[in-house]
Amino acid sequence: MSWFNRRSRGAEATPTKLDREATRDDLAALEAFVATRRGVEFYLEPETTATDTTVVAIAHDGEWIRRRTGTPRAAGGIARKHAVPLYEAARTGYPERMRTWSRAHPERHAR
Repeated sequence: MSWFNRRSRGAEATPTKLDREATRDDLAALEAFVATRRGVEFYLEPETTATDTTVVAIAHDGEWIRRRTGTPRAAGGIARKHAVPLYEAARTGYPERMRTWSRAHPERHAR
């Protein structure tokens, strides 16, 4: 008997996503950031149950943006197209210049 099972069988097969999928606007924002900043590097963040695969683009001065890419392959494609290094954030961490910039510009990333 499944009296204590509150989920339907179909719900068990599909994981819940709390966030939206990547869009063309997300990819365009990354490309615009690369085109208007110097020394940009990409830091790949894996997909989670709460969000799609994301990339943090960090410029030479530490300014940064985070956008969804949908897949690591899409992130790699943008990185190759613009000759931008792509690192796995879980392995390398983020550069100190990103934290320094965030402390100097709290209004940009306040939630």
